[in-house]
Amino acid sequence: MEPGTIVSAVRSRRVLYGKKIIPAVIIIKEGKIQSILPDSGAIMHRDIEVLDVGDSLVMPGIVDCHVHVNEPGRTNWEGYWTATRAAAAGGVTTIVDMPLNSIPPTTTLGNFHEKLYSATGQCFVDTAFWGGVIPGNQLELKPMVQGGVAGFKCFLIHSGVDEFPHVSDADLHATMKQLQGTDSVLLFHAEREVQHLASEERADPCEYSTFLKSRPDIMEYEAILNVTKLCLQYQVRCHIVHLSSAQSLELIKAARQAGAPLTVETTHHYLNLSAENIPAGATHFKCCPPIRDAANQELLWSALKSGDIDMVVSDHSPCTPDLKCLDSGDFMEAWGGISSMQFGLSLFWTSASKKGFSLFDTVRLLCKEPAKLCRLDNQKGNLIPGHDADLVIWDPEKHFTVKEEHIHHKNKLTPYLGLTLLGEVKGTIVRGRVVYSQGCFSSHPLGKHLLIQHKTQASL
Repeated sequence: MEPGTIVSAVRSRRVLYGKKIIPAVIIIKEGKIQSILPDSGAIMHRDIEVLDVGDSLVMPGIVDCHVHVNEPGRTNWEGYWTATRAAAAGGVTTIVDMPLNSIPPTTTLGNFHEKLYSATGQCFVDTAFWGGVIPGNQLELKPMVQGGVAGFKCFLIHSGVDEFPHVSDADLHATMKQLQGTDSVLLFHAEREVQHLASEERADPCEYSTFLKSRPDIMEYEAILNVTKLCLQYQVRCHIVHLSSAQSLELIKAARQAGAPLTVETTHHYLNLSAENIPAGATHFKCCPPIRDAANQELLWSALKSGDIDMVVSDHSPCTPDLKCLDSGDFMEAWGGISSMQFGLSLFWTSASKKGFSLFDTVRLLCKEPAKLCRLDNQKGNLIPGHDADLVIWDPEKHFTVKEEHIHHKNKLTPYLGLTLLGEVKGTIVRGRVVYSQGCFSSHPLGKHLLIQHKTQASL
């Protein structure tokens, strides 16, 4: 499995195909899955070279639809070269890049073109792009839809960077009117400032509990209440990113039952980390919304099993170590964001496999549903003929330890360092080409840009 090679066929004794895991051969032609044949041991055409991966599990490549690459403008935080190599090493074959924290943010068609230019020739996996909604840019939205963005993200609270301000209710109504009939989707960072009891004036900023109390569940609840009303009123697809608080689940469920075209994601850190276990001063655990307690986490897992949460993503949000205030250990001043994209599949499987989730659930939550959100489900997220030959080859029974020398994203700071995980990625294939194998990458990037073609009304 030499990185960079074109693969015509993959054989495994474990191919996740439909609702079965079977011995099969995946025939690939021009980067697409041509057919998937039961492997009888002697069914191959003699002129096709077969990549035999033995007992390794073959399933669709991961679609991670919540990634902050930060290029251009903040490439000391992260960049396309390092981010997409980390993705490939983790079995991620498609990422969707958020409109911030790059400079400029992806809030105009011109800025989107600048983003595309920056990414050109740097992506080891396929890459799509979210646009952004900020005050006053509503007339830029339809041109960006036509330009190929997957959808748009907005904040209902300060985003953390001044060049991507949060929106008002008036902005949201104007945005919804622009997006009606476009089949696009509006993503919400769903927290809102609320009046809540102030913590003790001298609460220790190095204690995680101090930060957690500053972002209570009610902030998510109030924001999501507003989102559900907008979604029902305008019938524009809406999506809640990185749900942290289980207190909002009934609200989401009720809105969907009432006909809201609303989806919701959670992240690996909310499913694997809990507030009780975050040490004082360990600011690499900080993110927004915050990691909550173990009881809340169990409710998130239950919602995943019931289908009330649709998908799991990384929300890979790196920064330079100095912004994490490691010296002071001040949670209130540190940048909020966790780097995890490379380890998402393994993080999920480590916990999910103990909670009764199957490999089919893994494909649904990490591949199919994220692809569907981005309108990429006609080519990504599933092993079926006609789809892109995006494959992850991995060993779901193999344990490994996260070590700094194995981390491929730019800044190695992550709360998962030293953790032993279940499920090791052996190889990653993007559109029939090996981009990653056993710690090595293709000599040059093989990913492409994915410009989304929405089914829009003629008036657009």
